[in-house]
Amino acid sequence: MHLPDISKADSDDIAAIREAVRALCARFPGEYWRDLDRDKAYPADFVQAMTEGGFLSVLVPTEYGGSGLDLTAAVAILEEVHASGCNGAACHAQMYTMGTLLRHGTEAQKQAYLPGIASGDLRLQAFGVTEPTAGTDTLSIRTTAVRDGDDYVINGQKVWTSRAEYSDLMILLARTTPKDKVEKRTEGLSVFLVDMREASKEALKIQPIETMINHATTEVFFENLRVPAENRLGEEGKGLRYILDGMNAERILIAAECIGDARWFIDKSTNYARDRVVFNRPIGQNQGVQFPIARNYVEYQAARLMVYHAAGQFDAGEPAGEFANMAKLAASEASWHAADTCLQTHGGFGFASEYEIERKFRETRLYQVAPISTNLILSYVAEHVLKLPRSY
Repeated sequence: MHLPDISKADSDDIAAIREAVRALCARFPGEYWRDLDRDKAYPADFVQAMTEGGFLSVLVPTEYGGSGLDLTAAVAILEEVHASGCNGAACHAQMYTMGTLLRHGTEAQKQAYLPGIASGDLRLQAFGVTEPTAGTDTLSIRTTAVRDGDDYVINGQKVWTSRAEYSDLMILLARTTPKDKVEKRTEGLSVFLVDMREASKEALKIQPIETMINHATTEVFFENLRVPAENRLGEEGKGLRYILDGMNAERILIAAECIGDARWFIDKSTNYARDRVVFNRPIGQNQGVQFPIARNYVEYQAARLMVYHAAGQFDAGEPAGEFANMAKLAASEASWHAADTCLQTHGGFGFASEYEIERKFRETRLYQVAPISTNLILSYVAEHVLKLPRSY
């Protein structure tokens, strides 16, 4: 066993990226996010600014117009976005979703779409996998794609497909071989790059889902939607492997947002505990206030080590499943514990919108559930790391 090396996370190059992100985020203060939250609106100006700053194309290779940087740089970007009080949900989607195209698309597909994604002319922020009847049991999805000449005809439904209303393209997982006709249970699923701009309203319907946070999530219905066969990514029937390949990156990026949130909550708690005077003394002098904040800081630092170690493994091409999952769990719990402490520290003021805590409190709670629940991560660690019997 060796200690994780995360020195790159604090290198001069990454420090410059962090400073640039903080400067950009300063242009989008709490009032901007409160207004969006109240109106359930998409952060179009923020996404545009992040695009123009080159932050959303950080993982796109230079030959397609991107920065050609690694996942560690992307992690630093999202950490700073959240540590600045902003929200990177619309940003991380564009970062990791295009990875399926990058790793499994043909050269013609990459040339057709990646330059537009890098420049911001195309938005690839929709990821259609989860279904109402299947949940995280991906092998039980019912959306079908049936070959018909040069097209596939798609029928079915997806749920929790965030930002479908604001995306030009969607990565879609559908069943191309019936479940009872495959030799291996993991086969029979295929991945498609759907150009939603070309779909009719009858063939593709998007229905927003109202939730406790401003996440622009939707249900998507497909009725005889025709997708060109040339838009299939990789081999037919091998789609589950392609989707799983991108999930480690997704979990690491989400974990980056969580440690950013944890930093924000800890800073907020610490500053308030120093300044708030009750009974002629700062409340931070009381161990009942300072101990939870101190524990939050310990959890944050531990999670940060794990997140950047996972990113380093991913960048080195090493198997990253174990640490990607554990980093997501550790970081999401660190952020949630810090959020709870921050609200408690502020007392009644924590519920006032102007303090931003209640918005961030709601937002960071999501990561205990999505993009994968804490219980499924524990099942993964139990089965694949500790070699305990499969529980489901």
